[in-house]
Parts: sequence; C-alpha cells; structure tokens
Amino acid sequence: MPGTSEGFPFDDRVLVFKVGGKIFALIDIETAEYVNLKCDPLRAIDLRERHAAVRPGYHMNKEHWNSVYIKELGDQALLKEWTDHSYELIFKSLKKALQQEIKDMAQ
Repeated sequence: MPGTSEGFPFDDRVLVFKVGGKIFALIDIETAEYVNLKCDPLRAIDLRERHAAVRPGYHMNKEHWNSVYIKELGDQALLKEWTDHSYELIFKSLKKALQQEIKDMAQ
C-alpha cells in the first residue's frame, strides 16, 4: 500500500504497519493469531455482530479497533478488504499535503 512502513516500535513481537506515521494494523508475529485493524465505529459493531472472528480490539480503543482472528475467519478476501478499509481510514485522516506526497510517490 502506498506510503506504508512497518516496524517494531513496542517490542520485538508486535509488527506495526503505518501510513503517514499513523498505525493502521498490528500483529504479533510469534502467534499470528489475530490482527488489529482500525475500523469505522458503526462498521466495527456490524462486523462483530456478523462474524465471530471479529472482536473488539485487544489492547486498543474498542470503539475504533477490531481484532480479527485470522484462522477463525478463514476468508482472506475479507481480511484484505478490512485491511484496505483500515489503511483508507488512516490515509484520509492525514493532512492533504501528506496525502498528495504519498500519492506522488506511488506513481
């Protein structure tokens, strides 16, 4: 995804993905049990009601973050869709100049 960086800012287990310096996904690489993804609050509630593999974000703001349990979900297309949604939420929150810079880098 354009402008994405990854690193281990907290410890050597939690891989963090950022765009424009803001987090949009986190995963514990030792267990890879779940990934935390940012989500629109109303959509987060809907996803939790419809998918047992989606729960309030573990160690995150439960209004804005979901934990998606990867093996329970099984549907990689949904996981990609929700990861794209998380990225887009963060990207849209960036200053317009930074958004344009990232777009220009991607071309």
